[in-house]
Amino acid sequence: MFGSSSAIVNATLWLLVIFSVATWTLIVMKGWIHYKLSAQNAAFSGAFWNARTLGDGESIAKKSEGALARLASAGFEALRDMQGGEQNLQHSGDKKDILERCLRQQVQKEQRSLENGQMVLASIGSTAPFVGLFGTVWGIMHALQEISKTGSAGLDVVAGPIGEALIATAIGIATAIPAVLAYNYGLRRMRLYVAEMDDFATDFLHLAMKAGFKVE
Repeated sequence: MFGSSSAIVNATLWLLVIFSVATWTLIVMKGWIHYKLSAQNAAFSGAFWNARTLGDGESIAKKSEGALARLASAGFEALRDMQGGEQNLQHSGDKKDILERCLRQQVQKEQRSLENGQMVLASIGSTAPFVGLFGTVWGIMHALQEISKTGSAGLDVVAGPIGEALIATAIGIATAIPAVLAYNYGLRRMRLYVAEMDDFATDFLHLAMKAGFKVE
């Protein structure tokens, strides 16, 4: 495949191979992260809402893993700070506003973590076809140069170089499709996780208000 192509076409093909490896590596990694996060959130949510008191819920949050557990821990930490009477700019203002701000910041932190790798998938999905097209155009130019040197435009002369050049476009498309699908899936899962965290933060805020912003 690489024998008679120009060095630039070879470099283009190897670049697309690197893109493909990066794409499938991210697909496997993010797939495992999403699977683990879903299981962790489900386990924590079930245990937390079966707790009898906020204190029991705090103990469960400390022992659990996942985005919801970290969100709850951030909320309990804010409640403990307010209970302890800590005075600084971070804990100034109405208790409801302080807790709400703390929960919102934690949600944003979890969202940024979920966004890791998404930009790479989006970039590969949008650029891989054009990289492949560049390799094809350059390969065809190389083939035309060979034709001009030999003075023959027979099928046996043209088919090989142009066929090899067109492989670049095929590989570019084959690289872009998984990247785009993975990006869209990851974006949808991230929105679902963020919505789940927003709902939990709202419920947690209401629980804290009912308890007078105190953890027994």
